[in-house]
Amino acid sequence: MIIYNVTSNVHESIHDQWMIFMQHKHIPEILATGKFVSARLVRVLIEEEMGGVTYSAQYTTDSKETLEKYYQEDAPKFRAEIEKLFGEKVLAFRTELQVVSDH
Repeated sequence: MIIYNVTSNVHESIHDQWMIFMQHKHIPEILATGKFVSARLVRVLIEEEMGGVTYSAQYTTDSKETLEKYYQEDAPKFRAEIEKLFGEKVLAFRTELQVVSDH
């Protein structure tokens, strides 16, 4: 299993709007691509010097190949939508994680 992790720092001024967007539109639409089997949104419990609130959206998929298909077929439109709606008030970076074991 592969986890596609998107960590986002969200400016306080758009926090509530972003949270509604993520939970009711963005995450359901990403799951609707059929490329992920589950998603989780978690708050990162750190105080950022730059302010804002940090979250990690974690999408689980079956393989690196499926994730690559997501990058090619779907990611550009999702990233563009977030940029259009929130601009520089959401700073994000992405990581890929491979599940080694569950306990």
